[in-house]
Amino acid sequence: MLGGTFNPPTLGHLAIARHARQQLALDRVVLMPAAAPPHKQVADDPGPQVRLKMCELLVHGAEGVGVCDLETRREGPSYTVDTLQELHARHPETELTFIVGADVASTLPAWREPRELLSLARLAVAARPGSDRGEVLDALASVDGASERVCFLDAPLIDVSSSRARERAAAGQRIDRLVGGEVAEFVREHALYGARVGTAG
Repeated sequence: MLGGTFNPPTLGHLAIARHARQQLALDRVVLMPAAAPPHKQVADDPGPQVRLKMCELLVHGAEGVGVCDLETRREGPSYTVDTLQELHARHPETELTFIVGADVASTLPAWREPRELLSLARLAVAARPGSDRGEVLDALASVDGASERVCFLDAPLIDVSSSRARERAAAGQRIDRLVGGEVAEFVREHALYGARVGTAG
């Protein structure tokens, strides 16, 4: 499970999903867009259903990578521990892996029930610009048993951010190299993030 706001989803997200699937020998990786992230507001949010649709466009044709609408269908804040509990209840024999960036991993002790979260899924941490493995482990040290449930992805660092895609779209610049052709076309057609027709492809 690769969670996030995906506003919009980028080729960086897809690269992390593909690499995690390969490195960790996962059967499948699903993008799980949050409906209402409890720890931050979603800037220029077109709505969870629109972000879900863009995730579907991003992963179209990608082997072993899909999208799950569980959080977008649930009312209230999208707490990861609730999502993992529901997934575990549906698939009790499945080993779950929660994929996050290093910046997000460092905030885990402040999340709802972090110990329960790590009992339900191992944590796979992807590098982010300026991230340090030691700092991540130090941040997680307050959660009992965290070090045994954390692994680090060796994926190449891809500095492609959703905020940059939004900024470029608003400026009338092309974003296909950031989000892929199908998502870029969707952004253009629906004039998302201030994009103008004919300029955000």
